[in-house]
Parts: sequence; C-alpha cells; structure tokens
Amino acid sequence: MEMDRQPPVFTFRPMTLSDVERVHEIDLLSFSLPWSERSYRFELTENHNSLAWVAEAAASGSRPVVVGMIVLWVILDEAHIATLATHPDYRGCGVGRRLLAHGLLAAYQRGARLAYLEVRRSNQSARILYDRFGFEVVGERPRYYKDNNEDALLMTLDRLQPEKVELFLA
Repeated sequence: MEMDRQPPVFTFRPMTLSDVERVHEIDLLSFSLPWSERSYRFELTENHNSLAWVAEAAASGSRPVVVGMIVLWVILDEAHIATLATHPDYRGCGVGRRLLAHGLLAAYQRGARLAYLEVRRSNQSARILYDRFGFEVVGERPRYYKDNNEDALLMTLDRLQPEKVELFLA
C-alpha cells in the first residue's frame, strides 16, 4: 500500500545571507529582470531600510528549502514592496499571500502605516493578490519595465491595518 504524501509545512522567517543563492534562483525563475545575488546581499548587509523574508517548505523528514521571498523598504511611514516571488513548484499554495502578510506586519512594526508597489499591468495573479489585501491602483508608470517597455501599475494600501493583515497568515 502506497502512503499518501503529506503537503509541505511552510515556515516564514527573516532572510539570511545563506539564503541568497536560493533566493536568486527563485528570482531567475520568476522575473525577466531578476535582481543579482549582489543586490540581495546589499539588502541584507547595507540597506538599513530593508526588510527581507523567506518562506521555507519542509515535507516530513526532509530539510526545509526556501520556496519564496519578499523584500520591502521602510522609509518613514511608508513600506515599498520591492520584490515578491514564489518558486513555480509552490505557486497556488498561499506562500505569496503569507509572505506579503509577514512583510507588511514587519513593516508596520517598524513604523509603516501605508504601503505601495509597482506591478506589471499583465501580472494578473499578483494584481489579484494585492487587491485582496486592499491595494488600489492609483496610477501608472509608462514603459517602466525595460525588457519589453510594459507599463507598471502603481498600487497603494493607504491604511495598513495589522488586524486585517493577520487574517492572511492562515
């Protein structure tokens, strides 16, 4: 009799330098304009406004593996979501939703009371995620993405409410 595989258990924690190689792999799989490993190292070691988190997945008896990441910048009372990605094998499992929630809560603890981001106009799955959190399109940045000159939509969450964000952790 074959045993059913149990779904992985996800944990969320601040990113460390030892995560950079795997985070960069996820970035390469997710974006046509990925960040460099050097950029992630800079965020972790030199950018004091940066918050960086990872999601790990572990199946029973296996070592955890990084499957997602988020980087935010907190400047005064604003959180800017710089990047958010989930490994393709783990998309649709709620990893991005929970990473965004962890990142926004960490930003709130650091003083952020609103959040904003740019997203490709064509990135429907990301836009749906941000809509769920209450982000609204407030403008656009024409030809923002240099690989294909696609416009970015500027989205903001005017009032960061931790009690609402916490609902997305489940």
